[in-house]
Amino acid sequence: MELLNKLGKNASDAKYELQKLTTEEKNHALCKVASALVEENDLLLRENAKDIAKGEEKGMHPALLDRLRLTEERIKGMAKGLLQVAELPDPVGEIIETIERPNGLRIEKRRVPMGVIGMIYESRPNVTADAFGLCFKSGNAVILKGGSDAVCSNIAIAGIIRQALKEEGITEDAIQLIESSDRAVTREFMRMKEYVDLLIPRGGAGLIKSVVENSIIPVIETGTGNCHIYVDESADIEKAIQIILNAKTQRIGVCNACESLVIHENIKDVLLPRLADALKTYHVEIRGDEKVRQVIDCVPATEEDYGTEYLDYIISMKTVSSVDEAVAHINKYSTRHSESIVTEKKESAEKFLNEVDAACVYANASTRFTDGFEFGFGAEIGISTQKLHARGPMGLKELTSYKYVVIGNGQVRC
Repeated sequence: MELLNKLGKNASDAKYELQKLTTEEKNHALCKVASALVEENDLLLRENAKDIAKGEEKGMHPALLDRLRLTEERIKGMAKGLLQVAELPDPVGEIIETIERPNGLRIEKRRVPMGVIGMIYESRPNVTADAFGLCFKSGNAVILKGGSDAVCSNIAIAGIIRQALKEEGITEDAIQLIESSDRAVTREFMRMKEYVDLLIPRGGAGLIKSVVENSIIPVIETGTGNCHIYVDESADIEKAIQIILNAKTQRIGVCNACESLVIHENIKDVLLPRLADALKTYHVEIRGDEKVRQVIDCVPATEEDYGTEYLDYIISMKTVSSVDEAVAHINKYSTRHSESIVTEKKESAEKFLNEVDAACVYANASTRFTDGFEFGFGAEIGISTQKLHARGPMGLKELTSYKYVVIGNGQVRC
């Protein structure tokens, strides 16, 4: 398609310009963009209100509306994320390793930008600013394809960023937005291997599955989050309740929210009545197995419940008789995102942390911390649930590759 070819050529030209920028120039531009977003707060709220109104008309789920919504605080949060990225060390040019060969050759393994990064994402307009900031600081041009639900918000954010870059004398094509909602355009975008070096999907299971199965561009899979918390028999009850409440209710429509609870049967009689009362204040529906239902009144859990990312005020509960059984259950139903254990026994914690197969594993902490900002990476571009190249919150270094720089003094191979 002519439009996509134009975007691809623009990005290819831009990536070489971006690689020439100094760290100081990149940081100054990021600060300029952050200020511009805050200054254009009213414009962003007006455009976002159009998306929200369309979502409400279509009967969009409250959790998805929450993902879509911008507020003054969330706009400040986008700006803060860019400022934090500006403060982070520039990964480009870092010498990862140096090898001195017996023949006098000096080999340096240097960190370099990927080049052009493509991203397909749903709902969250803040991703537009987050993706730009990380790609820009790591020396990459980015082509973004947001969801139709957030088109007005995304156009406004991308426009503000492009204008700020122009005022700094930097190519506006560091960020480009595909505005079309045509699925044929999205499919063609996934075939732009000539221009795009890496494609990152961020959204629901359907979107991610479609990109992984149809893209001919290398893909980083940012998976869905069926996140578990296991309450061990030695757990501190008060600590467990607070962690579960935070992980489940602080923000329901996010991939690091707790969806499934695993409980040691020896602690269920003490924990469940208090936990059920606490969850009831947030109107959380509990779906439990037979042993859970012997202690509290709740909906029977099905096999499907144990593998579901609800993104809603619903939580499944499963009882087990040991840490081993908890680990086995979690590894069976996990989406490899974030899993946590609440325990006062070091041995139980170590077993859980070592044996659970997930990008992020926790002991005595909420799964809600799986986030680039919370990890100190700045705004992350996604949570990778795969094992090749990048895993967990993807910050600056995860958006770079490396090349070998070989320095000689006339050596030839015998």
